Amino acid sequence: MPLPDSPPPDWPSRIPLLPFDDANAQLMRTVAPKGWIAPVPKDRYHLVVIGAGTAGLVSAAIAAGLGARVALVERHMFGGDCLNFGCVPSKAVIRAARAWREARTAAERFGGPRVTSDGDFGTVMARLRRLRADISPVDGVERFRSLGIDVFLGQATFSGPDAISVNDTVLRFRRAIIATGARAARPPIPGLADTPYDTNESIFSLTERPARLLVIGGGPIGTELAQSFARFGSVVTLVHAGAHVLPRDDVDAAAVVSAALEADGVQIINQATVERVSHDGQQFTVQLSGDGPAAPRTTALQADRLLVATGRTPNVDGLGLEVAGVRFTPNGVGVNERLRTSNPRVYAIGDVSSPLPFTHVADAQARLAVANALFFGIGGGRTGTLVVPRVTYTDPEVAHVGITVEDASAQGVRIDTIQVSLEDNDRARLDDEPHGFLKVHLAAGTDRIVGATLVATHAGEMIGEMTVAITNGVGLAGVGKAIHPYPTQAEVFRRAADAWRKRAFTSRARQLFAWWFRVFT
Repeated sequence: MPLPDSPPPDWPSRIPLLPFDDANAQLMRTVAPKGWIAPVPKDRYHLVVIGAGTAGLVSAAIAAGLGARVALVERHMFGGDCLNFGCVPSKAVIRAARAWREARTAAERFGGPRVTSDGDFGTVMARLRRLRADISPVDGVERFRSLGIDVFLGQATFSGPDAISVNDTVLRFRRAIIATGARAARPPIPGLADTPYDTNESIFSLTERPARLLVIGGGPIGTELAQSFARFGSVVTLVHAGAHVLPRDDVDAAAVVSAALEADGVQIINQATVERVSHDGQQFTVQLSGDGPAAPRTTALQADRLLVATGRTPNVDGLGLEVAGVRFTPNGVGVNERLRTSNPRVYAIGDVSSPLPFTHVADAQARLAVANALFFGIGGGRTGTLVVPRVTYTDPEVAHVGITVEDASAQGVRIDTIQVSLEDNDRARLDDEPHGFLKVHLAAGTDRIVGATLVATHAGEMIGEMTVAITNGVGLAGVGKAIHPYPTQAEVFRRAADAWRKRAFTSRARQLFAWWFRVFT
């Protein structure tokens, strides 16, 4: 019996999960249960949280664990983008694509068996759906009800500076947290709105591999998925407006990623403008113009699927923020360093207000916001104190923490940079993963670490060492004192410390040692 194409029409979700198999049905029962009966609201809540993504779930759980009366409101699906359309499904796809690439190259790289047959893309996506459903109870509605939280499913709208309405129910609060996240932005490309293009909210519903995929956008989402689908065997073209992909990252890191994507078969067209998009019922036609070396002045590309990955739009619609006296712009809700909005009773965290759209930032901000909102800042703090790492999960990965060279220049901060190549790292060479480097930025004339960029296959697993060092004021010399097991790719940090010591070994010091060894005979 074929699987239904979508959930029943009365299922409470704006985004249908395709196909509606057992895994997706399990997911929906967990994160958007049909027929949910709302509790009788309390007279007044200590905290009402709008949005059940990472930021909202962490906020609600912490506050309830401390004994506060908490209400949690979600209009779509618990778990937010991360569980349903972001971190979880994308990493399942990326790992499967890496396995396909390893299988195809095993003979050449390691003398392994020669793979001549194609893989099963449908099984890849079925695995994704199964894993997502299995993970979902941690973020599920029933779990948060079991924590003593009053869960309301529906649209939350401020009806006053200290009240929120949900399905004709009024929730009065002492404090509220807006954690409604963001969604895929639709760029103003003529014709795009009239086509069935994909975003991260729909691409993970595919069950058949597209023969030709065109990706608009060279940021993390675009590069990660372009590489993955190329490894699955799709013919992939990535169109990007900037001079190079990953424009917010170190230019040398972007160059390594570009080379890796091209080695996997991705055609990258930089400095291109999308003039128009159309769809004839069978394929997309994308009209381009541009002056870049890979972008002719005018050209037309055809593809079977079109993935748009050009940024995020904060979810501020329908909240009634004007009624609550909460200032906002198309870029999101305005907050101060303590995450408080223009309404002193209301805080905003996560992608709806932060320029750093990462799950781990949403988690960290939730911990600050609860303390700042409920305990007058005791145990909380300011966002400026957070040391935030970020990772792009291409292969190799790009991980960064602290300031960049561009940040230092803009802030007038003098820095010294130590760079070490992975080509000299024994484990990277043994693993056939030598393409990458570590850059450590130091306050000029010292070993104090102010930033680091790591390009390596497992950079996301390794950048924590630099994050801990910056957070706790451990200098590069201190990092070098730690014994790193051999052989590991993490030895790159010790080698950076050795390089700093060698640089710091001045001519005056050399003269002093030369004198000492002449005397000490």
